[in-house]
Amino acid sequence: MGEPRYSRRTLLAAMGVVIATAVGVATYVSSSNAVEQQIATPDRVRTAASTAKPTIRFERVYSAARRRDVTLAFYLPAGAKTRGLPMSILLHGLNGDAKHAAVGGLPEVLAAAVAKGSVPAFGFVAVDGGNNYWHENVPGDDPMAMLLDEVPRWLKERGYGEPFAVTGVSMGGFGSLLYARRRAERGDPVAAAAAISPGLITTWPEMAKRRAFKNEAEWASLDPLRHLKATGTTALGVWIGDRDRFIEGTRRFIRDVRPEASAVKAGGHDDGLYRQVTPDVVRFLAKYAKRAV
Repeated sequence: MGEPRYSRRTLLAAMGVVIATAVGVATYVSSSNAVEQQIATPDRVRTAASTAKPTIRFERVYSAARRRDVTLAFYLPAGAKTRGLPMSILLHGLNGDAKHAAVGGLPEVLAAAVAKGSVPAFGFVAVDGGNNYWHENVPGDDPMAMLLDEVPRWLKERGYGEPFAVTGVSMGGFGSLLYARRRAERGDPVAAAAAISPGLITTWPEMAKRRAFKNEAEWASLDPLRHLKATGTTALGVWIGDRDRFIEGTRRFIRDVRPEASAVKAGGHDDGLYRQVTPDVVRFLAKYAKRAV
């Protein structure tokens, strides 16, 4: 038999499929309880072909500590080996959730830095925590217990390393400092805690508006501003904008604690500020990810 013949139209169509596959415009892989998304930029083919993109996975799991199903989100550098991969817990802000925890292009910044070889590979894991500043404000709904006792097990079951760090934004910044404190109290301090625009409020009337604490005494017992040394040996990083509504409390925290890394940037409590600081956050965490390998 002779060689098969193909029309010009057929050849062009086949080439189009190859090109589309090569650039990976958008790839979704799903199962009964997981969704994986390979992020890309469809309108910039050259950028998509040459720039590493993060891998993002979502799962639904049952949290006994919160007595409900929650979303578990993984933000990973593309191509990173997940077996034993160091992970930072990532805490969302008020009215947020695990799917929207990675502000300021954080996964993209991490993926680019890993691809460049400027930082070791590590990942972020986020989980739905509600609006109660990451503590048990509602009886039977304990997001801090979920972070301390369930997240490490979920990571281990999926082959990831244990949490070496915690990162939080806004309410999650408050939560990251509280998590670091609880780990220190257990005699198992987390290596690093990064707080971005942390919700460090200086007056009870202002905090009371959030309905996240039963009373002023409970808030005072958990407020990082009143427990400055409670994080023990954990390395701290704090970033905030000079027009952020939490600037007063955060300036005070930086002044009194003197974190290993800190910066007050021009900006507010928004994505513009977050995009300014995420490269510094990644570099700060990377030092401790390297030691966790």
